[in-house]
Amino acid sequence: MLMIYFDNSATTKVADSVLDTYVKVSQNFFGNPSSLHAVGQKADDLLEQSRQQVADLMGVKASEIYFTSGGTEGDNWVIKGTAMEKAPFGKHIITSQIEHPAVINSMKQLEKLGFDVTYLPVNKAGFVSPESLAAAIRPDTILVSIMAVNNEIGSVQPIHEIAKVLAKHPTIHFHVDAVQAIGKGFDALLREPRIDFLSFSGHKFHAPRGIGFVYAKSKRVFQPLLTGGGQEKDMRSGTENTPAIAAMAKALRIVLTDEAKKVAQQLAIKRHLLAHLQTKENIVIFSPDAANFAPHILCFSIPGVRGETIVHAFEQKQIYISTTSACSSKKGVESSTLKAMAIPNHIAESAVRISLDDQNTLAEADEFIQAFDEIYNHFAKLYV
Repeated sequence: MLMIYFDNSATTKVADSVLDTYVKVSQNFFGNPSSLHAVGQKADDLLEQSRQQVADLMGVKASEIYFTSGGTEGDNWVIKGTAMEKAPFGKHIITSQIEHPAVINSMKQLEKLGFDVTYLPVNKAGFVSPESLAAAIRPDTILVSIMAVNNEIGSVQPIHEIAKVLAKHPTIHFHVDAVQAIGKGFDALLREPRIDFLSFSGHKFHAPRGIGFVYAKSKRVFQPLLTGGGQEKDMRSGTENTPAIAAMAKALRIVLTDEAKKVAQQLAIKRHLLAHLQTKENIVIFSPDAANFAPHILCFSIPGVRGETIVHAFEQKQIYISTTSACSSKKGVESSTLKAMAIPNHIAESAVRISLDDQNTLAEADEFIQAFDEIYNHFAKLYV
């Protein structure tokens, strides 16, 4: 039986050609990009070529791209770097209740340091209200951080509408965690002019783990999180991971090539799965077929059966899905998104997530459906 991998929001498999780039750069461009000699210069040239490629693909300046270790570092850096830079002007930050732990826990840490954080609620479908944001802004607000695509249910936040609110407050930094948005048909959203910072993670689009990048708009000032040798224009010290950077640049080019076709394929699979799930009783869907939901995330619940039980039942059939968040699944932490949506506990604890990629197929979806019916019937006596 072949493995079916439906957990791409947790991580994607490194593409063969991307891995090949990583190996070749490791072998042939092994110098430290900061070294003065020819071996170091060769690595530095490739580093800057990769930066330019990422910038061109994103439609921004090369000077606005900074390489990081991934989404968690990117979120931490923008949030804490803004807090350090702008503390003399205010200590109020606004975010939402459904952010990734990298954002939520950064906020919690800043609260211990004397910052005041407003956590915007979401409605029953999982969306932040731009009106609630407008009402929360104060004279001392320095940062707003709202994710583009929720990692648990796939709700696409109203970034353009939020940007309109923030257009009246040009001194407030606007950060968007875009980890789940890249390559999923949200180019217009990610290129919203009012956005000041975007954070990305390479392993979400077939690059190696441990590499990512931040877009930081020119003239938006924030402080380094890592200090040391002054790499990345004195903003992110540490010897650059040139092989991973070059591999990520290649992976980004690949994922954005024929993006519309790939997104349509994922949406077709999601719709196929969704249509079947909706024929069953007692199935609760959190990720409907709607324009304001991501094409690759399908979250649902079988009330009465715990999420981890469902995950392991599929695993026995070589089908890999997850509970609502890979970051929390092993810890048994409840879904922050479903809690914020006021979903009853007995339903939320049964939630699981399918997350697709352009490598998935309708044939795999059919196999999932067959397995689902067997699992659904097996647990029928537990349904509430």
